[in-house]
Amino acid sequence: MRVAILCSSPYSETGCAVAARLAQLGYVPVGALTLPSWDRRTLLRKIGQWGLHDSLHYAVAKLIPGKRTIQKQIRNPYLESALRHGEGIFRSLRQVARTYGFPVVTCTDQNSPRAIAQLMQWSPDLAIFTGGDILRDEVLKVPRLGILNSHLALLPEIRGMTSPEWSLLCGVPLGITIHFMDSGVDTGPILLRREFVADGCDSLADLRNKMIAEGIELIAEAVTGLDRGTISAVPQADREKDCQFFVMHERLKAVAARRLKKGQTNPVGGTCDGSGVSNG
Repeated sequence: MRVAILCSSPYSETGCAVAARLAQLGYVPVGALTLPSWDRRTLLRKIGQWGLHDSLHYAVAKLIPGKRTIQKQIRNPYLESALRHGEGIFRSLRQVARTYGFPVVTCTDQNSPRAIAQLMQWSPDLAIFTGGDILRDEVLKVPRLGILNSHLALLPEIRGMTSPEWSLLCGVPLGITIHFMDSGVDTGPILLRREFVADGCDSLADLRNKMIAEGIELIAEAVTGLDRGTISAVPQADREKDCQFFVMHERLKAVAARRLKKGQTNPVGGTCDGSGVSNG
C-alpha cells in the first residue's frame, strides 16, 4: 500500500504523528506534501483556534526546543506515544522523513499543478489529509483509492467545522468518522464510524486533543484494513436535513463546555434542527 501525506505545515503535530504512526506499522509514506511553515492561512487559522499567546508558544517549542521537557514540547499530550523517537520526540515532518526515508515537498497550494504533478510522480494508492487547503477534484482523483480524512464527529449528522462542540450542543453522540474526501463538505464514503467516550476530558481543548489522537489510530486501522481488503467504504446515508456547521460563537462554545463538564455528551431527546441549535 503506497501512502502519501498531505499536511498543513512541516511542524504540524498531527501530520507528524500520522506519518510516524503509519511508518511504525510498516506503511512508510512514499512522500509528504506540505504547505510552508509560515503559510498565512494556516497561521490565521491557528491563531483563531488557540489565540496569539498559545500559537507563539507552539512555534517556539517546535523551532527552538531548548531544554524543555518532552511534555512541554508537545501541545497535544495524547500524541506523545506516536511522536516519541528514542529519548526525544519528532518536532517536524522532516525529522520523521529522515528517520524513515521518504521525501517531503513544500508547496504553496495543494491544488496547484506542481502539487498534482508531485503526487502523480509518487503514484500513491492512498493519501491521508491532515490539514491544508480545500482540495479540488483534480487532487482528489490522483490517489488510486482516494484521500482519507479523520472527521471529529459522526457523519452524516455533524458536518463542517467545530464539530465536537456542535455535537455537544446538538445532542448528537460524540464520535469520529474516517471517510474518503469528495467535492462536498464531509460527504464522502465512510470507512469507520465510532462513538467516542469523553470520560476524563475537562475542557473542549482536552476533548479535541484526545479525539485527534484517537482519530490517528483509526486512520491506521483504516489503512491496514484497506491494505488487507477487510474493510470497504459505504456511501453516507441520505438525510432529510443535511446540516453543515460553521465556526461556533464563543457563547455557544461556553454552553458546549458546560455540557461536557456535566457529562451531558448525549442529552436525552436532543436533536439538531437546521440552525444548529439544540432543542433537547
